[in-house]
Amino acid sequence: MRLGSGTFAAGCVVIEVLGVALFLRGFFPAPVFSGTERQAESPAPEPSAGASSNWTELPPPLFSKVVIMLIDALRDDFVFGSKGVKFMPYTTYLVEKGSSLSFVAEAKPPTVTMPRIKALLTGSLPGFIDVVRNLNSPTLLEDNVITRAKAAGKRIIFYGDETWVKLFPKHFVEYDGTTSFFVSDYTEVDNNVTRHLDKVLKRQDWDVLILHYLGLDHIGHISGPSSPLIGPKLSEMDSILMKIHTSLLSEERGALLPSLLALCGDHGMSEAGGHGASSMEEVNTALVLISSAFERKPGDVRHPTHVQQTDLAATLSVGLGLPIPKSNTGSLMFRVVEGRPMREQLRLLHLNTVQLSKLLQENVPSYKKEPGFEQFKVAERLHRSWVRLYLEGSNSEALANLGAKVRRQYLDALRMLRLSLTRRAAQYDVYSMAVGTVLVLEALALLLLGVPQALSSRAELDVPLLSPVLPLLFGLLLLALAALHVVVCTAVDSSCYLCGLPWLAAGGVMALTAALLCAGVSALTRIFAGGQCLTQTPPQSTSRWSELGLLSFLGTVGHVLSLGASSFIEEEHQTWYFLINTLCLALCHQIYRHCFLGDDCAPQRCPHTGEEFDGVAVARQGKRAGPEGWELSHAPKDPSSLEALRGPERWMVLASPWLVLACCRLLRSLNQTGVQWAHRPDLGHWLTSSDHKAELSVLAALSLTMIFVLVQKRCSLTSKVAVAFGLLGIYCYRAAIGNVLFPWQQDNKDISKGITEARFVYVFVLGILFTGTKDLLKSQIIAADFTARTVGLWEIHSGLVLLAALLLRPHNLPVLVLSLAVQTVMTQFIWRPLRHGAAAVTVMHYWFGQAFFYFQLWALLGLLLGCYSLGTRACCISSSVLESPSRQTQPPPGLASGCSCVLRTALDRCTEHPAPGPGGTEFHLSLQPCP
Repeated sequence: MRLGSGTFAAGCVVIEVLGVALFLRGFFPAPVFSGTERQAESPAPEPSAGASSNWTELPPPLFSKVVIMLIDALRDDFVFGSKGVKFMPYTTYLVEKGSSLSFVAEAKPPTVTMPRIKALLTGSLPGFIDVVRNLNSPTLLEDNVITRAKAAGKRIIFYGDETWVKLFPKHFVEYDGTTSFFVSDYTEVDNNVTRHLDKVLKRQDWDVLILHYLGLDHIGHISGPSSPLIGPKLSEMDSILMKIHTSLLSEERGALLPSLLALCGDHGMSEAGGHGASSMEEVNTALVLISSAFERKPGDVRHPTHVQQTDLAATLSVGLGLPIPKSNTGSLMFRVVEGRPMREQLRLLHLNTVQLSKLLQENVPSYKKEPGFEQFKVAERLHRSWVRLYLEGSNSEALANLGAKVRRQYLDALRMLRLSLTRRAAQYDVYSMAVGTVLVLEALALLLLGVPQALSSRAELDVPLLSPVLPLLFGLLLLALAALHVVVCTAVDSSCYLCGLPWLAAGGVMALTAALLCAGVSALTRIFAGGQCLTQTPPQSTSRWSELGLLSFLGTVGHVLSLGASSFIEEEHQTWYFLINTLCLALCHQIYRHCFLGDDCAPQRCPHTGEEFDGVAVARQGKRAGPEGWELSHAPKDPSSLEALRGPERWMVLASPWLVLACCRLLRSLNQTGVQWAHRPDLGHWLTSSDHKAELSVLAALSLTMIFVLVQKRCSLTSKVAVAFGLLGIYCYRAAIGNVLFPWQQDNKDISKGITEARFVYVFVLGILFTGTKDLLKSQIIAADFTARTVGLWEIHSGLVLLAALLLRPHNLPVLVLSLAVQTVMTQFIWRPLRHGAAAVTVMHYWFGQAFFYFQLWALLGLLLGCYSLGTRACCISSSVLESPSRQTQPPPGLASGCSCVLRTALDRCTEHPAPGPGGTEFHLSLQPCP
């Protein structure tokens, strides 16, 4: 059987997609959820031993009104630490002496807003897929407290982050959503919430009030948790909490039940100001429950206790007299009901335990072997005995002792059940991951064995189906895989995706695996036997890999392989630092060898045309393509071109790798990143402290000046003026938001909060990009006008540089300056004299783009580097954007919430230290000679 190259390649791609899908299905565990309908079941009755008066209804609510005040990024030390004592005195008083219960609520990763809201209201553990949904939150269909409250007739009012409105579009009787994409606004975004309070607190037509404040999170994204803006924002939140609490206390005088005020955070804040990962600062949030029902006795000291953030869903349900959500994995905070009668305590604990046990039965096949389920059965038997004694009217000490024992047993069962469900939610499906990996590797091996013949237009793959050996091998492999499948599916305790498939589907996967393995064995046998997999003989190639090419290939492949280990993912920046340092040393070796040993350095030939690829076609015809700084092709035609260099230019060529190496080493000390050393002080922390604002201002001004010098040389006069005014607007924007100082205004009062200045810069960016695009279109109409194309490309490059300078933090502007300087040095003194081909230049762009990404430069730098080199060679550029799965993203300052996804995703990386892992927004460039 013979397959055409197109069919062969398409089949390999389909198998790769199937393998990756199987691997991801096992790597991202299925969420723990309940498949039963929300209203299908009535509450579980109270356990009894033959008595007739069972308690079959839900317990009455504990609170008449509930106010949830959610402060985004409120980590625990902002309330319980020194900052809370200094800036939140009223909250500190309530925590230490008032009627309150304080907790440190642990949030599970991913610590971004939308998954955390789901955890707070459903009690379930959201998956990493919710990070993607964080940008455009769909309607929450899972059973939750808000839906239950609405079904019970509760009137709910919401003000704050519009994520709630997207999750619950028809649940609020009144709402006002605020956008979270304008990260530089930390004032109006909160004022738009607070402005409704005076009116709402005077009304009696609501039962639940939800407030979500974003200002603290925005300050963290802008300048981190040590910013001087944190204190005033905490004081503002403290005054709002005092206003709400005093209003609730005044209404309680004539009410039958007390009110509840819950102060909480959705996630914490890292030392860099971001969130999304699993550091202690990001997962530990403050949770304070304030109510007159929690009156403390004299001398009663209550320290914050650790709970899970998912525990709030069960607690709020009990407080409102609602059924606990079906998919809840949290347990009731017992301190909330500690003052209730014993029978009510046991009833509430029983309802929570029954709900968790049912969830365990639906998600764990061997649930009867779980310790939590066994303890639940023991607690239920003891509870039944206690109810019998209680209904008999016994008031003896034995009843109290038995009640205390039942309560302890229920609490132990809740803890074990929650642990089992949490472990189930984080359990990998190793079998599916292994099968997916095998399929990917088999398809990749076949694809590699078919190169270069399989991608040729006339290549055909000969599959010897009539061979007597191959069907036998296929049958034996299929039987072995089927036996392995049976053993795995009968041995595992937890559910497995492949084991749950019908036998026909599972058999198809096993048959595909066996067939691919047989095809691979057949191809290898033919190669080692001297035959050919494909009928077409590949053309003989006389080219050999250079040392630099081998380094590029091994470095790129090694980086890809390193992503298979979590430690390398967390410290990925170290891999790129090592690779670019090695690259600089390799370039130094290549330059010295050519200069002093006189090795041949013949220009590369185009594999398609056989002609020298020394630049654009116009250059081959003897026409200058533009300034020599743009062109790699202006090297002398003599193969030993480096030996012809004399004077300062020769010394610059010899010193250029060391200059690049020195710049990279300097930038490494600017920002600590990764996991192991992110907490250590660096030059960035020193510059961003309030004591060194003058030094930061001088550095920002010098950096903006250097940017102008580096990018304006080949622009038109109009674009030069626009760049100059744009850079001036960037400094004014940073001064307006308080990052740097105005030389002419020492008190640095807010003028326009930066919005006007930012939009001022955007106007110049758009104008420069429009001018560059116009020149490019002009060059397409007038084919011989290559100068217009060069100027147009340079102007587009300048506009993108101006945009990157606006989005970067002030202390990271030197990163942009040094990146442009490195680009200039590499172009004029390395790529041009050594005549590196398009592939080598592309790989070096990719490596340096990745390294500068971790130097705290926006990932758009990779695109800037590519645009810079477009004038050097006539290249076709393609870019793809990969969005981060583990972070909450924000748009650039001054831009509306409807801005492009590219800008929103990139800004999150430039406004905070990168999170561990290879994720983030990356522009992957593909530079090839134009046809």
